[in-house]
Amino acid sequence: MDADFGEIEVENYVDDYSEDGLWSKIKENVASIGISLIYKALQLYFVAQPPKCPMKIKAGIYGALGYLISPFDFIPDFTPIAGYTDDAAAIGIALLLAQMYIDDSIKTQARGKIKNIFGVKALEKLDED
Repeated sequence: MDADFGEIEVENYVDDYSEDGLWSKIKENVASIGISLIYKALQLYFVAQPPKCPMKIKAGIYGALGYLISPFDFIPDFTPIAGYTDDAAAIGIALLLAQMYIDDSIKTQARGKIKNIFGVKALEKLDED
């Protein structure tokens, strides 16, 4: 399947974002999503938390996270192998938008959340990537 990820309009998914939806999606789909993509999504989540984060950045982040949560994707999540490819593209675009806000404290928070949810073994898998 040849997908054009430039056509993904993540801003349309801002309303699909919810914190509960994010945690549910992550916990229930870790094997499909992969720890590396979860780590990137968590970085975005933590970047968007402080009030000093500009609204334009937050909108891009919430759009990408909403796209990850949404059951209506460019490529359905249940599609073998390619299911989360479009979600990864949306997260990647948001990471580019937010890269200047991702520092060591954001990475530490994301790694801490992975450890809290999945345990230290998940961090070892992340280190292998």
